[in-house]
Amino acid sequence: MTVRHAVSTDREATIGVLLDAYQQYEQTLSAERWAQYKDSILQAIDSATTKARLVAELDGEIVGSVFLYDSSETAYGAPQLEIHNPIIRLLGVSRGARGFGVATELIRSSAKLALEWEADTLHLHTSDMMDSAVRLYERLGFERAYDKEFMNGDLLVKSYRLPLKESVLLQA
Repeated sequence: MTVRHAVSTDREATIGVLLDAYQQYEQTLSAERWAQYKDSILQAIDSATTKARLVAELDGEIVGSVFLYDSSETAYGAPQLEIHNPIIRLLGVSRGARGFGVATELIRSSAKLALEWEADTLHLHTSDMMDSAVRLYERLGFERAYDKEFMNGDLLVKSYRLPLKESVLLQA
């Protein structure tokens, strides 16, 4: 597996990965909420506020991606969250490539990049709907950041942070 910075020719493959990865939530969300979520995914593909886009390749095929942002303001347009460290969003792995450690390697690469940017923590937001992702984050050493959580309608958007300097993930 290779994790690298995305290039412009990766755009369609990245869209395909993200839609495949997040499609499972179409059944969980209302039709309106799914349409909004899908739109936000597609808008993020070309967002000027994205600092870095990483892709994972397995056997020459893009099977995963993750986007990094400088802050809560650039990630969500939410300066009130006061997160001034990198945030990962839209971590996605194609359903056919799950179980090969793709998500872990994308997170590890994101953490290394955040360290290169001289950050001390890496943040993310998720919800209980993404229970397998929550288990992965906790296993990798992310801890809850209750003070950075918010409600999106009736959905609690949980916040997690990874202290980079102590992270076992970066020592592996």
